[in-house]
Amino acid sequence: MKKVIVIVGPTGVGKTKLSIELAKMLDAEIINGDSVAIYKGLNIGSAKPTVEEREGIVHHLIDIREVTDNYSVFDYQKDVRKLIDNISNRNKRVIIVGGTGLYIKAALYNYQFSISDNYNDYKDMSNQKIFDKLLKYDNNLNIHVNNRQRLVRLLNKYENNEVITSNKDELLYPCKVIGLTTDRSYLYERINNRVDEMINNNLLDEIDGLRKYYNNSRILNSAIGYKEFYDYLFNNKSLLQVVEEIKMHSRRYAKRQYTFFKHQFNTKWFDVDFRNFNNTIREIYNYIEK
Repeated sequence: MKKVIVIVGPTGVGKTKLSIELAKMLDAEIINGDSVAIYKGLNIGSAKPTVEEREGIVHHLIDIREVTDNYSVFDYQKDVRKLIDNISNRNKRVIIVGGTGLYIKAALYNYQFSISDNYNDYKDMSNQKIFDKLLKYDNNLNIHVNNRQRLVRLLNKYENNEVITSNKDELLYPCKVIGLTTDRSYLYERINNRVDEMINNNLLDEIDGLRKYYNNSRILNSAIGYKEFYDYLFNNKSLLQVVEEIKMHSRRYAKRQYTFFKHQFNTKWFDVDFRNFNNTIREIYNYIEK
């Protein structure tokens, strides 16, 4: 099997464009590594590549679930491993691209899961206790402590998919992990501008079309770019506050992404040349092929 190419890095650093150009050069198919792009209808807020932007390159695991469906890291692991085998058996290269580090690592490394179908209503726990427990999973939790339904739903999501592997550092596939990076202040500027562009590209219309699903959708209540709109839709929070929250959460997430990819993968980092992106493409292609 030829090495799987993995392209990682924070949001807004050029992963999508790089993956498509490399796919053309390597005769590859792309597997989505972003947990939000899996869902139908979450287009603008997820920065999901449009059909036009994909330029005819086959993309897998995009738009495969409804927003009311639950799709876990365990589901992703199973789907990616099947795809790697299928694509490789057709003598094509595999490129995984995205920023959801846990999903990508669970697919490529020896992660094993204990999956429970039990739904717990946590009747013996106060809202504050549930909230405090959730903070152990996500210290940037953005759910009001009085919104018990959302708290319970999210805690079930975390506690019903537990990693029980004994060797999370055992790599199951030959791969090269490519990380894209840039100056941190410039990255944050790009992130802020990207959020403004999403608003200008009718993100509010997309959110309005999703309004009816918020009470039954885990992903809408957990994904950056969507979860911030809950209080805008139902609790009169201003759009200005929402936009600033999305920017802040995106910047914090970028920082966590760097930390994860630096410590959880054997990543080769490349500084992106935004003035001439072709220089970055050639540099990375030469690294892959050497």
